[in-house]
Amino acid sequence: MKIVTIGGGSSYTPEIIEGFINRHKNLPVSEIWLVDIEAGKKKLETVGRLAQRMVEKAGINCKVHLTLNRREALKGASFVTTQFRVGLMEARILDERIPLSHGMIGQETNGFGGFMKALRTIPVILDIAKDMEELCPNAWLINFTNPSSMVTEAVQRFSKIKCVGLCNVPIYLVKTAEQMLGDSNFLLHCVGMNHYLWARHLYYKGNDILPEKLADFVRTTNESEQVRNVKNIPWDVNFVQHLGMMPVSYHRYYYMTEQMLEEELTKFDGGKGKTRGQEVKEVEEKLFKLYEDPDLAVKPKELEERGGTYYSDAACDLIQAIYTNNHQIMIVNTQNNGTLPFLPDDATIETSAMITDAGPIPLKATALPIIAQTELHIMKTFERLTIEAAISGNYDTAIQALTLNPLVKKGEITRQVLNEMIQAHKAHLPKWQVRK
Repeated sequence: MKIVTIGGGSSYTPEIIEGFINRHKNLPVSEIWLVDIEAGKKKLETVGRLAQRMVEKAGINCKVHLTLNRREALKGASFVTTQFRVGLMEARILDERIPLSHGMIGQETNGFGGFMKALRTIPVILDIAKDMEELCPNAWLINFTNPSSMVTEAVQRFSKIKCVGLCNVPIYLVKTAEQMLGDSNFLLHCVGMNHYLWARHLYYKGNDILPEKLADFVRTTNESEQVRNVKNIPWDVNFVQHLGMMPVSYHRYYYMTEQMLEEELTKFDGGKGKTRGQEVKEVEEKLFKLYEDPDLAVKPKELEERGGTYYSDAACDLIQAIYTNNHQIMIVNTQNNGTLPFLPDDATIETSAMITDAGPIPLKATALPIIAQTELHIMKTFERLTIEAAISGNYDTAIQALTLNPLVKKGEITRQVLNEMIQAHKAHLPKWQVRK
């Protein structure tokens, strides 16, 4: 089995290498190709050598290749994973700092930042899919690149490649439920969109116990460690009980916007402070110094500071589930196909699904409350307009998309910030021009 990882120079790479090592008995990967671009060559060589040492130490029959030639790597691949960032960490920092300078949420996957990341990323992922159609047409594309929902939907709608998206964030919901129950023998049924997801059912000992356990779920969430890059502002128990579902951590950007914005602006300190992207960049610099140690042959514990905990579990479990057809239930980004009847069939949703060698089969959930349906309809329309803008380069479509997003200020400031963003990212947005 040949695995190709696009963005192989990422600091995350030791996570997925560890995942393949731990599963090698049931997932006999013989080749891992780590691919990056010229600008990431040094990081690729550093983390790639660590990956080679990890595989050698594990004593498994697997060879790790490093290359800047994507097409060479893709030939005959069984699975392709994507974890790349167009514009590198500097682009993320711009996505955070420019909106914050205008009093808006500055975040890499939500609001203006997520929109701009999608504009840069979608053309690249479609180029990768085009290469795959030619060089490994039967391979599965496992997308971990954010914004996962939009990137995955672009591939699913505009290429012939089999694609599933995934995220480590839903795993925190599962881990919190396990902590609350003191038992792992349950099924947490989630539904929504990536970074806009709810736990809808909690099946345990023959019953859906979520309604009676929702207050405990909230309290356990408030007391436990959550996603590292989302401030753990406590949820209001009454609010969540009235909603009837447990929101994922990223919902704080939409349900607690003012508190999240205030926290970000305080850290930003009028431009003198650091954003999360700048903090991550510093963490990565320390990580790569560790990776350079020729005696290091395991994933260092310090990688947990980077975020992305459970990444290898999500990615490798999904690949193993498809390969072995083991019918595991996982929370993935897949096509709607009637699961949420108020959204288009070809829309990408995030939901619990049974994983087969033919792909995910989503589980049916009880109808969502009307408020959740309305929120998802708005957010999915924003996403689909963003995908359209990313492919066409149409400025007016971009403005329409941004006007729908709840985290974006409306009016002339929308155009002003979009122009600043286009100018800041012009090296990665060849189709785009500012408009006065």
